[in-house]
Amino acid sequence: MNDYVFPPSDPVSLPVVGTDKRFPVRKIYCVGRNYAAHVKEMGGDPVRSEPIIFTKAPEALVENGSQIHYPPNTSDMHYEVELVAAIGPDGVFAYGVGIDLTRRDLQSLAKSKGAPWSRAKDFASAAPCSNLTQAGNTSLENAHIVLRKNGEIVQHARLSDMIWSVNEIIHQIGSDMDLGPGDLIYTGTPDGVGPAVIGDELEGGIEGLEPIRVRII
Repeated sequence: MNDYVFPPSDPVSLPVVGTDKRFPVRKIYCVGRNYAAHVKEMGGDPVRSEPIIFTKAPEALVENGSQIHYPPNTSDMHYEVELVAAIGPDGVFAYGVGIDLTRRDLQSLAKSKGAPWSRAKDFASAAPCSNLTQAGNTSLENAHIVLRKNGEIVQHARLSDMIWSVNEIIHQIGSDMDLGPGDLIYTGTPDGVGPAVIGDELEGGIEGLEPIRVRII
């Protein structure tokens, strides 16, 4: 038995729909600029090129129904709804709906200096995710993805609008990074991203999957 200098944190996990088991989360990978319309709204060139990959700590994960404290050191936190792929021992085990919360002002500052996005993307409660639906229990080929802020649709697209497919993203990450069972991949967001403030309720949905709902406090 290991003797720790202080008690280790509890494992991070997500519920799996239709079972009493939970999916153990090892790492969170995120894909940037994977919908052409979003690339354009962020001032980029939507020509297909190698995807942008960044990470968030598993501890940034929050479950459906959570209340999220508005993060420090920002006055411009944005929502980004995304399909989440949960990787198991034999490939994609399940899918979920995630919200990639971003301190946009810090991201813009980092971009201007050619610096990493870590402070902008990886902070407490920055990765809400729904309960996971096993991959064999739903078809996402023509599914819509949507985000509602206080009941109003602010993001809407089809998953088929993604520049890089889930399989291509998995191949890209797995080719030179430590992708393995327990990892979550946030696969990118459509256009319509915008600010969320204290009191806002965000609800992300994808046809065939359970939604993610969080409130900013």
